[in-house]
Amino acid sequence: MSTESTYQPRRFAVIGAGPVGSVVAAFLAWGGYEVTLCDVIPDLLEPALNPGILIEGVDNLQARVARTTTSVDDLGNDPPDVIFVTVKATALPLIASALESFVDEGRYVISWQNGIDTEQVLAEHLGARAVMRGVVNFGCVPVRPGQVRLAFHHRPHYLQELDPQSRDAAIAIAGVLTECGLDTHHTTAIADMVWRKTVLNACMNPLCAVTGMTMVEIINDPITFDLVDSLIKEGIAVARINEFSLGSNYYPFAINYIKSAGNHKPSMLQDIEAGRRTEIDYINGKIVEYGFQAGVATPYNTMIRGLVKALEPK
Repeated sequence: MSTESTYQPRRFAVIGAGPVGSVVAAFLAWGGYEVTLCDVIPDLLEPALNPGILIEGVDNLQARVARTTTSVDDLGNDPPDVIFVTVKATALPLIASALESFVDEGRYVISWQNGIDTEQVLAEHLGARAVMRGVVNFGCVPVRPGQVRLAFHHRPHYLQELDPQSRDAAIAIAGVLTECGLDTHHTTAIADMVWRKTVLNACMNPLCAVTGMTMVEIINDPITFDLVDSLIKEGIAVARINEFSLGSNYYPFAINYIKSAGNHKPSMLQDIEAGRRTEIDYINGKIVEYGFQAGVATPYNTMIRGLVKALEPK
């Protein structure tokens, strides 16, 4: 099967100037591509133009984007070839609605986010042909606007189109990301990969959010680690009953993976501390949803989702 592509995107936009979006924008700009960074918070955008987004940690680089905007609608004045959506999943319906007016034939939108079924929200508005899904394998922490610390970078990342007619474009975009240093492979199993990652997120992020503990503290405490273990096993059961392939050795892989977690706060804890809505509905909430439709009980995920939702209004 050929992995070559004739599609050649040059102009990109990244919606979301948080740590994940800043990393994508910086790597693309560093690779010589034209990048527009979009966010509703002007203070997050100013450093991206001058002196440029600074990435430190396991990777180190600094790059300036071509332009910034505080409105998704502004992207429609001169639409880019490819748009990365890196904001929290809770903002997807509003963003997808704004993109409808100018995402047309030959333009693509990528859900570069955590959570299950985020790409489906985009496809409901934009059509499957315009939408792709990525699985991101780096962890990043905001230092200040325009500066991000990469805590880990487990290459490669993965990308897949929703519609087979967009396969050529997906291969090309994966090639661009790889060329820029964000090594990305085209895959035909993105749903399985999304579940592999989400089960890991579902066992750690909400426990940190509820307890205020870092990831290492959660692992080192035998009581919370027992909860982690139960959440992993429950997530595996739901994935498998719904016929998502995690791999025969997924449980030991998951345990070993989380034991290497860094001593930092995951994004869900950062959201709770900042008074923002979390992505709990697209992580543990989706495990609960898929468990319900398959007749599998999910008491641990139901419990932790409820606790995080109770904290959000505070």
